[in-house]
Amino acid sequence: MSNSVSFQTVIEYVEALSTEEQDLLLELISKRRIEQRRKEIAANAAQTLKAIRTGTAKHGNIEDLRADLLNEG
Repeated sequence: MSNSVSFQTVIEYVEALSTEEQDLLLELISKRRIEQRRKEIAANAAQTLKAIRTGTAKHGNIEDLRADLLNEG
């Protein structure tokens, strides 16, 4: 997206829409966000499966996870 529009300008454009158009826009944005999140989850799953296949995935119990998280902080 090469043409940048300010957030305030977008708000003004949306406010100029009819109520029905605003509802449709909200629904469209919601569906696109859901699809984007699904793609992110699928990419994370693929990365996790690859780590499992290559033996680089970390595994253990909750105490191991807690210790690992505290050591990285």
